[in-house]
Amino acid sequence: MYSPTTNAYNRYKTTSVQTANPGKLLLMLYDGLILFLKKGKQAVESGNPGEAHVNLINAQDIISELMSTLKMDYEISQNLFQLYDYWKRRVMDANIKKDDKIIDEVLSLVEDLRDVWAEAAGVQE
Repeated sequence: MYSPTTNAYNRYKTTSVQTANPGKLLLMLYDGLILFLKKGKQAVESGNPGEAHVNLINAQDIISELMSTLKMDYEISQNLFQLYDYWKRRVMDANIKKDDKIIDEVLSLVEDLRDVWAEAAGVQE
């Protein structure tokens, strides 16, 4: 059963997504990816493989969404697709092996690119 607070939060998140510009939506995806990677890493470190699996699958789903939004007419899109594909394969490896070092590797790459997108979009931190 959901509390009124949960319902209000869900409405807020839905409105945020529906009203965000493309740059903000991209950053929201990156932020979600970072969150799930961090939660997955924390679960691996605390010896909770089930929780790690769920969070790393969520991270893979976000990477798949990033891949699906690319317009492949551009060389940069093809390069990003290859990068996202690498991230996805590494997250899959991390999930299978429950390896926090692999998660750290991907997390570092994601955070770096997220910062570049934030700067390009002119988003203030």
